Amino acid sequence: MTPPVAIDPAGPWLTVIGVGADGLQGLPPAHRALIDGAGAVWGSDRLLADPLIPAEKRVPWGRPFASGLERLLARRGRPTVLLATGDPMLWGVGAVLAGHLPPRELCVLPAPSCLSLAAARLGWPLHETTQVSLHGRPADRLRPALVPNARILALTAGAETYRRAAAILAASGFGQSRLTILEALGGPDERIVEADLDGLRDGSFADLSILAIEVVTGPNARILPRVPGLPDDAFRHDGQLTKREVRAATLAALAPLPGHLLWDVGAGSGSVAIEWLRAEPGARAIAIERDAGRLAMIAENMAVLGTPDLTIVAGSAPGCLAGLDRPDAVFLGGAVSDETVFEACWTALLPGGRLVANAVTLEGERALIDRQARLGGDLARMAVSHLSPVGRFRALEPGMAILQWRADKEPDP
Repeated sequence: MTPPVAIDPAGPWLTVIGVGADGLQGLPPAHRALIDGAGAVWGSDRLLADPLIPAEKRVPWGRPFASGLERLLARRGRPTVLLATGDPMLWGVGAVLAGHLPPRELCVLPAPSCLSLAAARLGWPLHETTQVSLHGRPADRLRPALVPNARILALTAGAETYRRAAAILAASGFGQSRLTILEALGGPDERIVEADLDGLRDGSFADLSILAIEVVTGPNARILPRVPGLPDDAFRHDGQLTKREVRAATLAALAPLPGHLLWDVGAGSGSVAIEWLRAEPGARAIAIERDAGRLAMIAENMAVLGTPDLTIVAGSAPGCLAGLDRPDAVFLGGAVSDETVFEACWTALLPGGRLVANAVTLEGERALIDRQARLGGDLARMAVSHLSPVGRFRALEPGMAILQWRADKEPDP
């Protein structure tokens, strides 16, 4: 038998307990003892409705989320239990709190996540699945996961999520994929339903449920891998586009990493920022563009290519750069020869960060050569030729050569 556990006054003041669909009755005695010993028990109205929680201890989180977070952190030092659904560290409140509290102040006791339970019910090895949260997030996040033979577990948020997922599957050429909806896993109302696209459009499923997708590639499916260098026609553009081969080399130089922020200055169609996010889903990006038509193209491209978390800033650099989070990487896609824009970007760039700029004009090349002489880095010239008909013969037609400067900013001593 598991002995009771009380909150250690010298240890964490906040304990986050994951609760399954079977409620508090499904918790082990040690977890129940933590609830009994807490001065306050926080959670959603649904979880706090459990009769095992004394009414005088119940503290609803409330809305907006940030307000509840602020009130909870104000209790710092007083024994508190927070109830959460499933695994709080999987897109949950535990992960948010871990960004505000040191580990010594926080204890997280997870229940099996709904994704773990779904994988168990379906017989899918969890480490071989792609996991996506569409709960409180745009359904377009599903798009990059749609590749041949993928198994996807998507956390949903009600009827609209299912309708959007059906539209995305149909439009992307994956409408024949095998679909399963898993509701209330681990609870008395557990239900597992196989569906087709029409069933998804009906949307008569629980808000908090899992959409499992075994991807089947249709004859018209367009397969877009995460590796940088998507075809140019994958983007809506007006001709001002970093072309495929140069874009792949540019992303390699920018080196997307988890948590890193890119400024794409003079973003045009947004192709570099979008491929940065596709290559590293844990990264962030800001696309900076002044032209209204191109801003609309960026918005369309980010939705279609599955990067709805891209931030768009409308305006002209350097003025619109003020107040933005400092970047780990900068791509100068426009105004390459403008020294004022460059100085603003270089100054904002975090120590140890990297800047990449591409030039096609003599003025742009001269600016990059001068900067390399002052600040170091690498210069590389890229010339790409494409097949072109010449009468009844074929030839390779050269495009405009690109001079690329890649520079790392010195880290702090």
